[in-house]
Amino acid sequence: MGGVVRVSESGLGCGPAGSGLNGWPFCNGDVLPGLELNSVIEYSHRLLASIAGLMMIALAVLAWRRYRHQPGLVRASIGAAVLVVAQGLLGAATVEKDLDEGLVAAHLGLAMALLALLLYIWRASKPENVGAPAAGGGARLRSVSLASSGLVLCTIVAGGYMAGTQNYGRADYQLGDGAHHACGKEFPSCNGDFLPFGVSRLVDIHLTHRVFMYLATIAVVLLIVMVLRRRPSLGLVRNARIAAAILFAQILVGALNVWLDEYEALIVLHLALGTLLWATVVGLTLQLYPVRSRAASRSESVSAGKTVPA
Repeated sequence: MGGVVRVSESGLGCGPAGSGLNGWPFCNGDVLPGLELNSVIEYSHRLLASIAGLMMIALAVLAWRRYRHQPGLVRASIGAAVLVVAQGLLGAATVEKDLDEGLVAAHLGLAMALLALLLYIWRASKPENVGAPAAGGGARLRSVSLASSGLVLCTIVAGGYMAGTQNYGRADYQLGDGAHHACGKEFPSCNGDFLPFGVSRLVDIHLTHRVFMYLATIAVVLLIVMVLRRRPSLGLVRNARIAAAILFAQILVGALNVWLDEYEALIVLHLALGTLLWATVVGLTLQLYPVRSRAASRSESVSAGKTVPA
C-alpha cells in the first residue's frame, strides 16, 4: 500500500508538510478524510498500518502469556510491537518533513525489519520447529545467507532513498525526475559509462542502488548454487528455486523501469518483488538456524554437565 501511495502522489494527501497534528494523525484536520482521491489513498495506508500495529501489540501480549518457554519468540514479538510503533512515528515525521528521502528510506527499512521479525515469529510458533535440528549446510552457507539478506536489505533501502528524491507526493510542487532518471534510459550502463560516480548527487544516489543490487545478485546467486548443490533439505531447495525466479523477475522489472517511460504498475511491482525476495532469503536463512526453547537449552546444559572426559 505504501508503494501505491508513492506512485499516486498521495504522500501528502492529508496535508502539506508542517501541518502538525492536522496532517498526522488527523487528515487535513479531520478524523476521517474527505472524498479527494489522494486523501483516501493516504488515509487507507494509515488505517491498514494502524490495524497492523494493534495486531502486533496483541501478538506481543499473546506471546508473553503463552510462549514464555520460548524467550526468542517473546523477544521477537515485543520487538515487532516496538518496531510498528516506531514505524508509525517515523511515518508521521516523514510527512511532517516533506517526504525527506532519508526518512522515506528509513521508513521502508523498518518495514523490512518488521517483516523479518514476523517471519521468525511464524517459524518459531510452529511446534514441529521447536527444538528440531536446523536444516544444516555448514557455517559457510549460513554466512552467505546472512550476507545475502544484508545486501538485499541495503538494496531495498537504497532504492527507497532514490525514490524519495523524485518529489512524489508533493501535490503543491511540480514533479521532478529525481535520481530515478539520473542515468537516462540506460541499464546496465549509465550515461555512456558503467559506474560514473561523481557526476552529480542524483547520479551517485542511483548508482549506489545499482552497486548494492549487483552485490546482492552475486550473493543470492551464490546462495542458490550452494543450496542446490548441497541440498541440505527439501524446504531449502524449494526456497532457493523460488529465490532464483524472483531474482530474475526483479532484475527484469528493474531494467524495464529504466528502459521504459515511467509506469506506476512497474514501480509497485518492483517494490513488491524486492519485498518477496527479501522475505524468501530471510526465510531461507532462518531455516539454517534451530528454534530453541528454554527446556531444550536446559536439557543441552544438563547433557553437557553429565559428559565425562575420557
